[in-house]
Amino acid sequence: MSDHTIDTAEKPEFYLTEDHHPENSTNLGFWLYLMSDCLIFSVLFATHAVLGRNYAAGPSPADLFDLPLVAINTSMLLLSSITYGFAMLQMERNAKAETLFWLAITGLFGAAFIGLELYEFIHLIHEGAGPQRSAFLSSFFTLVGTHGLHVTFGIIWLITLMVQVSMHGLHEANRRRLMCLSMFWHFLDVVWIGVFSFVYLMGVLG
Repeated sequence: MSDHTIDTAEKPEFYLTEDHHPENSTNLGFWLYLMSDCLIFSVLFATHAVLGRNYAAGPSPADLFDLPLVAINTSMLLLSSITYGFAMLQMERNAKAETLFWLAITGLFGAAFIGLELYEFIHLIHEGAGPQRSAFLSSFFTLVGTHGLHVTFGIIWLITLMVQVSMHGLHEANRRRLMCLSMFWHFLDVVWIGVFSFVYLMGVLG
């Protein structure tokens, strides 16, 4: 045997190590992240439940909330969840162009949701109902604003994945990333349904 030949059994450990992604490790890690996000939103919902009727002689939800506008905003987010589902179906067909198309539609619905939410915040602050006005408004802005930040992050993540898919195609790593974003996006939909029901509907009708 040549002096330059290294037998497999004699190779150092780093020669035998491969860059291997453990199966299902990403999904498990991401589920753990979503559970931590569940705890964050649970605390924010509980805080709003405690502070939601402390108006400090200021406006109540019935005075402030525009339910038709909030309903339109809710439909934007729910429709984005449907279009993301279409994107995942196209991904399973390995149809790159169609996947990118539905991801773009999803991003537009998400951007419309954020735009309407910012309009609502600006309108409330202009009316003198900013987060410093009362404990109710502080908890409202914190809960709804935290959700909005998550959606904004989701849109940035979606755009990043669109660039990656456009450049490198629907290989295994990009499919895994799209699946993680899918879980995140649908999670935000579920949280928003809770916000719409608990904060807006119960606030106006309660």
